[in-house]
Amino acid sequence: MSQNNPFSLSFGKKPQSTINRATNESEIIDNFQSENPAYQVCMITGVRGSGKTVSMTTIANRFKNRDNWIVVDLNPEVDMIHALAVELSNHSMLIQIFKDAKINLSFLGLGVELKGTPPITDISVALDRMLEHLTKINKKILVTIDEVSNNKSVRTFTSQFQIYMRKNYSVFLIMTGLYGRIFELQNDKTHTFLYRAPKLELKPLNLGLIAESYKRYLGVTNDEANEMAKLTLGYPFAYQVLGYLCFEKKMSYTDVIPEFDFYLEELVYEKIWSEISTKDKSVLRGMCNTENTKVEAIRSAIDMDSNNFTVYRKRLLKKGLIRDIEYGHLTFALPRFKEFIQRQIF
Repeated sequence: MSQNNPFSLSFGKKPQSTINRATNESEIIDNFQSENPAYQVCMITGVRGSGKTVSMTTIANRFKNRDNWIVVDLNPEVDMIHALAVELSNHSMLIQIFKDAKINLSFLGLGVELKGTPPITDISVALDRMLEHLTKINKKILVTIDEVSNNKSVRTFTSQFQIYMRKNYSVFLIMTGLYGRIFELQNDKTHTFLYRAPKLELKPLNLGLIAESYKRYLGVTNDEANEMAKLTLGYPFAYQVLGYLCFEKKMSYTDVIPEFDFYLEELVYEKIWSEISTKDKSVLRGMCNTENTKVEAIRSAIDMDSNNFTVYRKRLLKKGLIRDIEYGHLTFALPRFKEFIQRQIF
């Protein structure tokens, strides 16, 4: 067993015990580096704690050490056009390139004065000139944005990014976000192009790989590892929490379930619950109140007609809170989420 805890309770940081989603990530990497990429924008979506940031970071790290790639991580709450211009102008690999191209950014405070070259006075023009030149010399720019929402900063940047793509600049964009926020952004009337962008919807991790990880890092038996994996339902954050607690406490997984529930509730489930609608909660409560997994039984428990139920069922499936176990049957997608709901008074 490792001396340091290989599991982590931190979001976004890649722990030692990561289970890679190699197939999905490789598809994006192969497309971006192909001579004629099928797409230049990709969105990674999933429930909180599903590993969106880790997947995006894994992809970005594959490009960071390549000479012809520049990777820039942007904050979705700031002016991202300005932020991207600043990052590029200050990049150690690009400073001399922009000087040689006589792109004078001194007026904007982004570079040194170039004698005999009039300074660019508009940040959008400056960024366009930089991207145009980088494309000419076969430099490619990958922009990553974590946890986007339908705010002004994101709308402005993605609209401008569409223009860069129309100009055939070598620019690529990966965004992560919750299903609802990605959906709102796509639904904006000026962002219909995002509907054509592929979405990587993160699915549960392979239970067999989770079990192997627990055996490796915790030294548990094959049977116990399998039971632990089943408890997580393949939910990445639950996989980390259960492993973390068992490693720290040196206890069986059955003895740490109360703390397991606490961490899931405090760090994820309370936030999820606060962000879903009253009707969504009604459907989830209906699933709690019947042992029958059939859709008809759940609808009967909450007295909801088929058309309305279909709307909420589809939305909860997209949010990653429920899943189909077979045709006409539903169950919870997150471990012990049912028990969490049963503890909610309202």
